[in-house]
Amino acid sequence: MLLQNFEIITGDPNSKVILHVPHSATFIPEEIRVDILLSDQELKAELDEMTDTFTEAIALKAAELSGSKPWLFINNFSRLVIDPERFPDDREAMNAVGMGAVYQKTSIGTQLRNPNPTLENHLLDTYFHPYSKSLSDLVAQRFAVLGEVTLVDVHSYRVNQHPNAINHGQVRPPICIGADSFHTPEWLVEAAQSAFSIIGENCINQPFAGTYVPLSFYEKEPKITSVMMETRADTFLTDDLAAHDGFETVAKALSQLVELIQLR
Repeated sequence: MLLQNFEIITGDPNSKVILHVPHSATFIPEEIRVDILLSDQELKAELDEMTDTFTEAIALKAAELSGSKPWLFINNFSRLVIDPERFPDDREAMNAVGMGAVYQKTSIGTQLRNPNPTLENHLLDTYFHPYSKSLSDLVAQRFAVLGEVTLVDVHSYRVNQHPNAINHGQVRPPICIGADSFHTPEWLVEAAQSAFSIIGENCINQPFAGTYVPLSFYEKEPKITSVMMETRADTFLTDDLAAHDGFETVAKALSQLVELIQLR
């Protein structure tokens, strides 16, 4: 039985906010696990490094705290199955390190799966493209109702950069706000900075740049806006990846951003 790799949680009818949580899950179906070259211990370590731990819980808590409940679109599968936020073609910069839409390499640069174009196309057709289409359809539906939609792309990142990366040497503040020159207007950046100030210092597009917009709308519709929330993991997680008191602060900050967007 084919499992659906995403979940949509309905928000208030008048909410123009969609919280997108692409990297929180650790689940890998067994038929995909068999093609991953890592031992169980190595795979656990890779998931610990690459998963945006508890970001789904943060989004759910923020929705609970929000006066007008946002819609949620959540990836139920690990990003090691497919990464829905990568370009599935030559536009993707992370292809250079084997971490495009279907990862070939691990966070330390070792081989994750053997090169297999047939398998890669199968994963894209089975999981990436249906995910992308469903999120695009949700945005289109909300846009048809309200005439505007804002996606908040909910992520976290580890204190230390992993070796197999393309953005070494950048600052790693408590909050990174990802902005796009077309889809992130100044008011949205300012709203994010205001809401996230309770977490700590922020930087724009460092160490991660940009924000998710469905490809069908990318650089086409300015009333579909988006901003990325990248929270440094130690602001809400212990070293062994358990939530600490900062979890409530991060969830509150996200709920405040939802409110500011909705009041816009």
